[in-house]
Formats: sequence, structure tokens, C-alpha cells
Amino acid sequence: MDRRQDSDKKGHCDPGKAQAAGDIHDATEKSTKHPSGIYAALDLGTNNCRLLVARPAKRGFRVIDAFSRIIRLGEGVSLSGSLNDKAMDRTIDALKVCRDKMHFRRVGRARAIATQACRAACNGEEFLARVREEAGLDLEIVDQETEARLAVSGCANLIDPDADGVLVFDIGGGSSEIAWLELSGRNRCCPLRIQKHVRAWTSLPVGVVTLAEKFGGVEVNRHVFEEMVSYVTGLLRSFEEENGIRALLRGRNVHLLGTSGTVTTIAGVFLKLPRYERSRVDGCWLTGDQIADVNDKLIDMDFSARAANPCIGNERADLVLAGCAILEAIRRLWPCQKLRVADRGLREGILSTLMAEDGVFVPGETRRRRRRRRYPYMTRSRGH
Repeated sequence: MDRRQDSDKKGHCDPGKAQAAGDIHDATEKSTKHPSGIYAALDLGTNNCRLLVARPAKRGFRVIDAFSRIIRLGEGVSLSGSLNDKAMDRTIDALKVCRDKMHFRRVGRARAIATQACRAACNGEEFLARVREEAGLDLEIVDQETEARLAVSGCANLIDPDADGVLVFDIGGGSSEIAWLELSGRNRCCPLRIQKHVRAWTSLPVGVVTLAEKFGGVEVNRHVFEEMVSYVTGLLRSFEEENGIRALLRGRNVHLLGTSGTVTTIAGVFLKLPRYERSRVDGCWLTGDQIADVNDKLIDMDFSARAANPCIGNERADLVLAGCAILEAIRRLWPCQKLRVADRGLREGILSTLMAEDGVFVPGETRRRRRRRRYPYMTRSRGH
């Protein structure tokens, strides 16, 4: 759901310690048309409010500030159909922090999006009007296809360059996006081009919050877990019947790529991390057996044991098994023994897309071709 190292109570992050979280594509150091050259991406989801502030760098972009807070904006929406006052108050408080950070960093270009909670709530537009008035931020409610494509762009650099195809999924709080990409040759390309490889996508009206509200998240035994898996599988079947993705997996070099708090939590639990470490989780590979082992371990835990795990915590302890059930439904319908974990997603997709639109990204393959045309006798070094 979020990066555990994102700043919350601190006023800002130390730029000297900022991660090259872009690390998505090569980029030039040239300044953009925006005076500050600073970009921001704000993702207001059903469960989290997340912000990244970054500047273009030689390898994608360099994060100079970040923020993440669990706000549970979509709490109860699946039952009542509307956002409740307490959830909106929590969210506006978080958005004011985002506003202050963007002002402090002198952001030149930004995109702020709202997803499933605001899409589904009957008072979603009214809430965004309140956000404009109280927090001074203009959020756009994006549709499911835009959300899916931004998720693909955000984790494009983690796609195996030799893969024939990849199934990208983003398990959110109120919805889950899935995209099938057909690939060939070297697949490292700019965030706008990678979206052209999307051959099919879908958005399920279920995420960790909505599924936990439907089946319960505190007391989850194996029977309840299987009920959740069966429910999600039923939602996925029409997408499979329409696109025949299961058949496309056979005998090909394909893998799953998950971008969500569910997969990062599973990875952290599998690695037995004493505290969450993005550097060890982002980009790691998990096998089907390893995922199954973690699922079994989490199902056998009670709520207090899940809350005590440093990679889960009290705020996610009632949601983690719902996320595992969604992932299990995906794995059973589309058997694949390789899953790559992405601690990146919509925010990174927004940033890389904005920078690509402004021309600050120059994909590595393009740069090499240009260099060869300029220096036709240049040969590749066999040195270091």
C-alpha cells in the first residue's frame, strides 16, 4: 500500500538521503519548461493518501520528498454508498500535509488523482469540492483504465526484459486492477510506450478494504479465506473467458508483477524482516510455493500476531488476509511460478508519465542509437 519509509510526521525528507526511486528509465539532466523542474504525484486511494515529489535524474527521477498515511477514506462505502464525515476529515488533514510539502518543494508540475473510493461514493464530487476549498488541491477522479495503465508505467522497469508476457496487478483498497502485456524483444522502454503493450485489462470492484468489510478481517479461518478466494475468482472469470490469458501462459516465459501493499507485505514476511526495508522488497522475486507458505502462516496467526509482525502492523492486520485472498484467486486462475514484487505504483507511474510528456526521458536504447549515428565508428567496450 505504501512505502514504510515515507515521511509523515517530519516536515520533509533529507534530499541527501533521497532514493533514486524512479530507477525506471534513463533520463537526461536537462531542465524542463517548469521553472523549478520539480514534479509531484499524489494518489488518494481508498485506504491511503500518498505523495511523491521528485526531480528528473540520470536514471529516471530522484525522490526528494514523500508522504504516506493510512486514512481509510473508503471506510464503509461498500455498505453505505457514501464517504463518512470522519473519513473525510482524516483525509483532508493528510491532504493539507501534501499541500504544504508541495509548496515547500516549489513543485512546478503535479498531478493529483483520486481512485475507487471517490468513484464509488455518491458524494465523491462533493468531497473533492471540499478538498479544493479547505486544502487548495484540485484532484481528478480517474477511471479504471487510467489507473491500470498508470500502475503499468509505475513498475515498468521491473518487467523481465526477456519476458514474452507479464500479468500486472494492483490490489488496492477499493478496487483491483489487472493488465495483460504482450511483449517481445527487449522490453525496457519509456513509460508511454510500455502502455502500448497492454492487450487486455480489467478493474475489479473489490480491494482489501471492501473484501474485509464483506467477509471480515479480524477473525479469518481457512473456511473464510476460501470463501474470499472463491468470491474474487467469480469476479475474474469473465475477464479470463473474454481474453483467454490462461492459454497464453503455457510454454512461454511469463511472470506476475504485483504492485500493492499485499505483495510487499508477503515479501517482508517471507524475508523475516525485523522491520520493513524497501531496498530488500522492491524488485525481489517470489515463487508460488513461497507465496503459499506465507499465506498458510498468516492464516494460522490470530489478529494480535498479525498486528505484532513488523511488516504488517496494527493498521493492516485486518486487511492483509483479504489481500492474500485476492492474490490467491489471481494465482489459481493464472498459474505462474514467478512473481516480482514492486514497492512502486501509481505515484511512480504519474511521475514517469509527466516527465515523458515533457521530454525529459530518453530511453537507453534510443540514446545508444543516437550515439552510434553521431560516432559511427564507436564500438562497445569489452572492459568493466
